Amino acid sequence: MEITVFGRGCATCNNTIQRIEAEAKSLGVPVDVSKVSDDVEIIKAGVMTTPAVMIGGKIVHAGGIPSAEAVRGWLK
Repeated sequence: MEITVFGRGCATCNNTIQRIEAEAKSLGVPVDVSKVSDDVEIIKAGVMTTPAVMIGGKIVHAGGIPSAEAVRGWLK
């Protein structure tokens, strides 16, 4: 599963990536998490608040670290 996290590299963005990777590992779901930190690319994706998470071309989360329950829901 390909997941993109949009953000400028703040602790919240990095923690979002870590949460996604940890939940994926616990569920045994292979993920490829990429990070986009370029402001122009973030704007082109329609992201207004970071961190934002995109799966399958759709923004599924924006602003703050997603809950573990939310991440598990995306991965199922």
